[in-house]
Amino acid sequence: MLNFKFALRESRFVGKKLKIRQIKSYIGRPEKQRSILRGMGLGRVNRTVLLNNTPEICGMVRKVIHLVSVEEIEEVADA
Repeated sequence: MLNFKFALRESRFVGKKLKIRQIKSYIGRPEKQRSILRGMGLGRVNRTVLLNNTPEICGMVRKVIHLVSVEEIEEVADA
């Protein structure tokens, strides 16, 4: 699990990606949380997306951290 408060203070977002997987359903959740999940490309349980590690995405993840799991991965450059 990634500590987002620490990641934001570090502000090293270049070359990093977040692998975000929805682990809980958004049924019964507020509309704001539903729209955040849709904005990240999620909507079904066990769906996974790979997004750039930016402050905007970190903020979105913080709002729905109870519904998703997050891994930080290094972006592999194609040679």
